[in-house]
Amino acid sequence: MSLVVRYFASLQDLVGRPEDELAYTAPLTVREVWLRANPSLSIPPNTLAAVNMDYVGFDGSVNDGDEVAFFPPVTGG
Repeated sequence: MSLVVRYFASLQDLVGRPEDELAYTAPLTVREVWLRANPSLSIPPNTLAAVNMDYVGFDGSVNDGDEVAFFPPVTGG
């Protein structure tokens, strides 16, 4: 099974790339996706996650072919 992992804004700078393709065999949570794609980096505080463009918590599960996106919180005014 595989999924696409995308990083936005400052997270792209932190990990050094815009995306990853991650192959896996056992069910994963969003948190586990980050840890497998970035084993030497902790998840930065206040990072947001989405699966297939829907916000999810880090305990949410992923499925084959999903797109998982990580991005910093957006502020505006």
